[in-house]
Amino acid sequence: GDKVRGRYTFVYIYENGQWMISQHHSSLMPEEQAGEAITEDQVKGLFKLWNDALLTGDADAVTERYAKNAVLLPTVSDIPRTDYALIKDYFVKFQAGDPSGEILESYATVGHNWASDVGIYEFTMAKDGSKVKGRYSFVYVWEDGAWMISHHHSSQMPEEMAAKIEEAASDAGASGTSNNARMLQI
Repeated sequence: GDKVRGRYTFVYIYENGQWMISQHHSSLMPEEQAGEAITEDQVKGLFKLWNDALLTGDADAVTERYAKNAVLLPTVSDIPRTDYALIKDYFVKFQAGDPSGEILESYATVGHNWASDVGIYEFTMAKDGSKVKGRYSFVYVWEDGAWMISHHHSSQMPEEMAAKIEEAASDAGASGTSNNARMLQI
């Protein structure tokens, strides 16, 4: 037969004049267990599942793409979203603009039952036609038979933010409100 490597623990106690096993644990070596296969292209395709859920307008559909212990660090909220209710609350508000996302640059990495996709994406808001470009990171984990979002971070492009601050400072200087302009630069 086959040989199987495992790790084990025995805890013994001395009881009634003899050594007895109090606890026993054994399991396969984690690095020897086959991970759930996924390619870099499939990782990049996970965004489509998330965006399709976003397009439904149903915040639950989006939130259900997140793992049980997920963390969402969203673009337009100061609150880290660390549970289902907080993640859903963010998407209820975000979906009010009817957003549709598109990946502009993607860099995927595959690990053992995890994968990441980081890069640049852009959202078009159907309500007013505005576009918002941002940096993103998605970390996916294999959970309950599906690839789920464990970590999602999104932030506005820093150079675009700096240009807006500079523009506001310039406008404020022209109107004589230089203190406000200085505050925007900080």
